[in-house]
Amino acid sequence: MESGDETLKGTKYLWLYNRKNVPEQRRKDFPALRRQKFKVGRAWAIKETLRLPVVRMKVLKAVVLLWATHSRLEPIRKVAETVRRHIDNILTYYQQPITNAMNEGFNSQIQKIKSMACGFRNIEKFKTAI
Repeated sequence: MESGDETLKGTKYLWLYNRKNVPEQRRKDFPALRRQKFKVGRAWAIKETLRLPVVRMKVLKAVVLLWATHSRLEPIRKVAETVRRHIDNILTYYQQPITNAMNEGFNSQIQKIKSMACGFRNIEKFKTAI
């Protein structure tokens, strides 16, 4: 892309849409933008491929992660490396969507009580509050 080239001007938020939600007025221009050799187009294609359904996920993710790590786009490579390290846990979440959010919320309440601990008269009242 040369200096002064305004091809991408006004497309900043367009790349954040998924394939199905591209605004109607931009829908006809978007395929032409994607076909050009812009880094943002490659990054968008990788992002959209990673959003495909979980059915063929294990094989697909391996291929996409290989594509992403060889994309020469440093932010995409970092994300791909993080996903590669945690791929088993990510796939497990789709099979059993369980998180530790309740535990984290409970721990935050304990931390809040601990920060107020200077107001308790003795350790027993502190333990009771927790």
